[in-house]
Amino acid sequence: MKGSYWKYLSILLLLYTVVGGFLMSVPRLAIVNETIRGLYYHVPMWFGMVVLFLLSTLMSNQPQQDIQSVEMAHVGTLFGVLGIVTGMIWANYTWGSPWHGDPKQNGAAIALLIYLAYFVLRGSLDNREQRARLSAVYNIFAFAAMIPLIFIIPRMTSSMHPGNGGNPGFNMYDLDNNMRKVFYPAVIGWILLGYWIASLRIRLRLAEEQIKELEYEKNN
Repeated sequence: MKGSYWKYLSILLLLYTVVGGFLMSVPRLAIVNETIRGLYYHVPMWFGMVVLFLLSTLMSNQPQQDIQSVEMAHVGTLFGVLGIVTGMIWANYTWGSPWHGDPKQNGAAIALLIYLAYFVLRGSLDNREQRARLSAVYNIFAFAAMIPLIFIIPRMTSSMHPGNGGNPGFNMYDLDNNMRKVFYPAVIGWILLGYWIASLRIRLRLAEEQIKELEYEKNN
């Protein structure tokens, strides 16, 4: 994305999310109570993760796009880890402990392990073209595996996440006007922040590659 307007928008939306997330009223729902405010951070981070992983998958195996792909995967994995951590904090107050072995928790952990294996695969290959080709194929597999692990299998089993086990479903949050005013800007803000971080990492990697090429030409 050209220009800087979206960067300012990201900052404004996240500032609004923090302020509105703590100060605006929330519905008094059974079990979750005030911890429902975690929705503004936990779920949007997952949205950011999915968008970044999707963008990473859509890149080709050409050298420049391969760099874009891996850096988006890096930031997507970071958002995934943050999503798990914020979810564990939320679970500690609503379920009594950070990790219950809930299907969605397990699925998210497995999905991140699959992406960590993606980085291990890249690190084990020295040939740039071979690394780019194999990474592109594995990236498709990783994204295809993540979707059912996080969004489909937990819905087919007994999950303690919203919508099961007495917890209210997400649509109930969505129907609350005050939460909607914060949640949707939070989703956009976290996605833009993730893309911003990835774009900075991409620029840094491209600069490093140019330096290596100049040094190679100088020495040969």
